[in-house]
Amino acid sequence: MLSAGFLRFIGVCEALGALGLILPGLLHIQEWLTPLAAVCLVGIMIGAVTITLMTATAAIAAIPFAVGLLLLLVAYQRRPAARTPAAA
Repeated sequence: MLSAGFLRFIGVCEALGALGLILPGLLHIQEWLTPLAAVCLVGIMIGAVTITLMTATAAIAAIPFAVGLLLLLVAYQRRPAARTPAAA
């Protein structure tokens, strides 16, 4: 159904997204990348839910749906406006 090249592209995007979720917080640099990576991975999860619904049951599609919801939570909690300045 999907070409091998497209699946490799999605795999690379998911790996880079995982690094974007973990490394900025771990290294305390460019922390704005974490919510951006989460939102981009939500897009991939929307595609995963769609493809899973086309090829399998709705119960199996619940897994990428739940991952997408968790990614939305990460994006919301890590957005720059959610950060409060440290108390002096």
